[in-house]
Amino acid sequence: MVTSDQRRRQLAKEKYERQQKRRAEARRKSRQRAAVIGAAVAVVVATLVGLIVGGVFDKDKKDSAADPSASPSASASEPAPKQSPSPEMAIDQKAKYTFALKTSAGDINFTMDAAKTPQTVNSFKSLADKGYFDNTKCHRLTSGGIFVLQCGDPEGTGRGGPGYNIPDENLDSLGKANEQGQVVYPAGTVAMANTGQPGSGGSQFFLVYKDSPLAPSYTPFGKIDAAGMKALEEIAKAGTVDGGQDGAPKTEVKIEKGTVTQN
Repeated sequence: MVTSDQRRRQLAKEKYERQQKRRAEARRKSRQRAAVIGAAVAVVVATLVGLIVGGVFDKDKKDSAADPSASPSASASEPAPKQSPSPEMAIDQKAKYTFALKTSAGDINFTMDAAKTPQTVNSFKSLADKGYFDNTKCHRLTSGGIFVLQCGDPEGTGRGGPGYNIPDENLDSLGKANEQGQVVYPAGTVAMANTGQPGSGGSQFFLVYKDSPLAPSYTPFGKIDAAGMKALEEIAKAGTVDGGQDGAPKTEVKIEKGTVTQN
């Protein structure tokens, strides 16, 4: 017969064993959680290292991840400033100028009004006078959502620029934005490409061959002449190299010479 004292000792022993079992189970679960968290942290760290090494966070190489059909700069951002000084003002700010592009696909000329976009016109004249645009390619043609040919990158990758930025100008000239925050850039317009950030334009620009709805964030500074529009439309008609809506133009457009002259 089990005495009451023995029974108490037996119950105490069983209680102690249950406590030890629960503690052991808690320690096991804690170790499992720590292992899972450690593995997750390792994956995040490895991913971040891969992104940094790959240049995803390099502003000199990438811009915003915007839909390419919604922005002329989505895959063609200007580089961050490289401490190069912007050119001193050296134009007549009341005059009009012509930017003449002699290209492998035909001549494309457009007029620029310095009274409306003095900083932009001054920068383009300074660059053209140095031969900056000579022997460069127009690297991007779009035909979905927006309809533009993009040029002005000496690297031909969409990432090149002069090493300085110029301020946005004339942004309200195309009217009030609609409910989607867009205005129409009419066919024949020439405007500055940028990274999507204010004041981030450099040397890249886009030629609009068909009315294109865009946010009023891209300095409109030129108007293409009739002959230039005809050449531009032929380039657009040929499409892109891979047949997609956004890519290198199938008809190579090499700017053999770019000059800016006062009218």
